[in-house]
Amino acid sequence: MRRRGLLRAGPCVLVATLCAAPGGAAFAQTVLAVRVWPAADYTRVTLESDVALVARHFVTAEGAPRLVVDLEGLELGPELRDIVSRVRPDDPYIAGVRIGQNQPRTVRLVLDLRQPVAPQQFRLDPVGPYRHRLVFDLHPVVERDPLLALIREKEAAERQPAPPSRDTLGDLIQRLERRPAAPSSTPPSPSSPSSPSTPPQAAAPAAASAPAPAPAVPGEPATGTLAGLDRLVIVALDAGHGGEDPGAIGPTGLREKDVVLDIVLALRDRLHETRGLRVMLTRDGDFFVPLHERVRKARRVQADLFVSIHADAFYRPEARGGSVFALSAGAATSSAARWMADRENAADKVGGVNVAVRDAQVLRAMLDMSTTAQIKDSLVVGSEVLSRMSRVGRLHKPRVEQAGFAVLKAPDIPSILVETAFISNPEEEALLRDPQWRARLVEALADGILRYFRKNPPVARGRRA
Repeated sequence: MRRRGLLRAGPCVLVATLCAAPGGAAFAQTVLAVRVWPAADYTRVTLESDVALVARHFVTAEGAPRLVVDLEGLELGPELRDIVSRVRPDDPYIAGVRIGQNQPRTVRLVLDLRQPVAPQQFRLDPVGPYRHRLVFDLHPVVERDPLLALIREKEAAERQPAPPSRDTLGDLIQRLERRPAAPSSTPPSPSSPSSPSTPPQAAAPAAASAPAPAPAVPGEPATGTLAGLDRLVIVALDAGHGGEDPGAIGPTGLREKDVVLDIVLALRDRLHETRGLRVMLTRDGDFFVPLHERVRKARRVQADLFVSIHADAFYRPEARGGSVFALSAGAATSSAARWMADRENAADKVGGVNVAVRDAQVLRAMLDMSTTAQIKDSLVVGSEVLSRMSRVGRLHKPRVEQAGFAVLKAPDIPSILVETAFISNPEEEALLRDPQWRARLVEALADGILRYFRKNPPVARGRRA
């Protein structure tokens, strides 16, 4: 006898109806893929289907927290059952999943939770390689204070004895070579039954000895310090794309979201060698962060600088060279800059944003108030970074370009976007695979950031909304 239900709802539940199928029916639907993206900030569960799913959910009011989802018009199939194996043991929100045919045309998911959540349920229309997506974002009921976490991290670091000297560039190369490659999680394309995995990392050219570190700039401390600063300096590092959004993909399959995360993690380690400076990452793993949320994270920690790292593509494969962008108050400085800004600003459509969240709409309106002073400071730091990048490789343009990148619109934080190289160019994709080249790039980025702060010490931190 078929079991009628996995869980009976308590007296107090939260019910949310997603959508109604055309004509009031929802039959012959097929789930194409199930993906789970765990992160400290939130866990996302995505169900991809050939037509828009009809679903409702509720959270149990008694006992251990559980999220119950009823999917209408479905027969339980192997793709949907796969959600059980998709939950990782270290998921901070989901302890386990149970699934069953609750009624002849209704599949019930029960997510056993590790902590109370405030779930958001929304639908995404087809875009790029994706068909219809039903998304559940499991946010914590109480959001942690990221600034307090950075302060405690700084205090703990200062209790440790200072290292005798900075790591050499060779040490950084070795760390990059030891870092495990990120697992492939790019969704399958409509014409492919399974997701192709990222090709193995190409072997880096052997080197008899590591390159020597860049010489110290006269008048600057040889060790990692920011002389004269009596407060915590915070840099927000943003690895572009992530999760549902792989970003650009190179000719041999290298994904932008993977390589920029690797660069950001190495850059964080390098900047943390400077006492009095801490780094906040908008993402530290493979999950998607909406563009406005990346900016909000930087403002919540009252960051002194925001740096977004990318490895973009262009419609011409011969495009090459690194670039640095600042926000433009008007037109873009070139047609290529405008094209790239439009492409980056479309990331929310691929990654998936709940447009019904009112706070996001309010923040977007506020971010349009970016000030002239912010843009001026952004051009200054951008010039410092670009000058150091020129020592690593070819530049796409010899000056900082400007365009309307949404991720650069914090009205009170100098913000730049770094295009490390064109992943669409076969030669530069090979550079992005090379740990030695990435280590030199990280050294250049860190040097440019620190030179900016030494020449432009941040003023006393004020309160931000």
